[in-house]
Amino acid sequence: MPTPTAPPTTTRERTPLPVVVHVLALGTFLMLTTEFVVAGLLTQISTDLGIGTARAGLLITVFAAGMVVGAPTMAALTLRLPRRTTLVAALLVFAGGHVVVALSDTFAVLLGARFLTALATGAFWAVAAVVATDAAGPEAGSRALGVVSAGGMMATVLGVPLGAVTGGLIGWQGTFWGLGALALLVALVVLRTVPHVPVGPHTPGRLRTELAALRSVPLWLTLATCACTTGGVMAAYSYVEPLLVGRTGISPGLVPLVLAGYGVGALVGSIVGGRMGDTRASAVVVAVPAVTTVVMAALLLVSREPWPTAAVLALLGLFGLSANPVLISLAVRAAGRAPTLGSGLAVAAFNTGTAGGSWVAGHTLGTSLGAAGPVALGSVVVSLTLVPALLLVRRRRREPAPQPIAAAALRPAVRPENRQPPRNVPSSAL
Repeated sequence: MPTPTAPPTTTRERTPLPVVVHVLALGTFLMLTTEFVVAGLLTQISTDLGIGTARAGLLITVFAAGMVVGAPTMAALTLRLPRRTTLVAALLVFAGGHVVVALSDTFAVLLGARFLTALATGAFWAVAAVVATDAAGPEAGSRALGVVSAGGMMATVLGVPLGAVTGGLIGWQGTFWGLGALALLVALVVLRTVPHVPVGPHTPGRLRTELAALRSVPLWLTLATCACTTGGVMAAYSYVEPLLVGRTGISPGLVPLVLAGYGVGALVGSIVGGRMGDTRASAVVVAVPAVTTVVMAALLLVSREPWPTAAVLALLGLFGLSANPVLISLAVRAAGRAPTLGSGLAVAAFNTGTAGGSWVAGHTLGTSLGAAGPVALGSVVVSLTLVPALLLVRRRRREPAPQPIAAAALRPAVRPENRQPPRNVPSSAL
């Protein structure tokens, strides 16, 4: 049984994360794959349904909107449920939504099914973030979130490109059939590996405690940073296929390879960003949007050249969303005794940016900028991230160092008789 004293940094870095963290990464892999796989299927879907590319892009926008609603709302509604139950239920609803998408040929039904799927995805993300943080312990919270987020980034390495290839081989419906089947498989894995922790009786003030976190100024600065950075990057990424095919002149068959390059960069960035977040959170929060602004400006300049465009897109993956694990952990910290709401609001903020960015970016396609419009818009939005990011860092430097992630916020919610050794069972506050 390890002693309560925190180990030295070098030892902590070598300590393997709990298995549950990697299991949750499987779930986030599916969640982010389904959110953005449409970006590689836009041409097929728009042609099959007889609609324009910008309208087909609403399938991305409505999914993000569903997560904006779903993450905080479902997090609050499932406070009385054990975490494992919430995770499995979310995966089952996720699978059902994909079956509806695969069977439908009506755009309105597709939008409705995507929204329903997004509600379940929001619930999964919100719960998974707190489960991973608590399972890893206060000294490795950002590192655990980096791994969970890396599962999502792996979607851009494998999920989205494979989805595009599958769509090319057997039709876009086949991609959604496959995602639904994989969700059922992951639900079984979660059921077997995530410990079942009974939730103690809730006091009448528990929800009020969660809502009290809304008074936290650092929380709102963190959420603004989340929304701006993701909105800018996803404005460009949501319409990367029209950019690559229509402006750069890359063959449609090579688009999945370019997307994989972006995904490799995103995977590495998420892991590195998560590892740095436990010790250099402020530096990551400011440096990432600053570098990303430069990268997106470079993408705009080289977007007519295939090889430079592919290289810069990989750099965009490396830097663009690499601060996300750090921002989630900061939101959980800033929420104090309401980690559930903090995690859910962070997920909602990311997807507010995605929904707003992809929606506005779709309108830029009809301007004189054409396929480069989304990139131009994205570079401006990402640069605006520096405003809340710098304010957040300034406030963090003026205030006392926060408690380790969820250390004080999560443990009080666990009844003594239900408490388990931290290396085996996460606490049940969600």
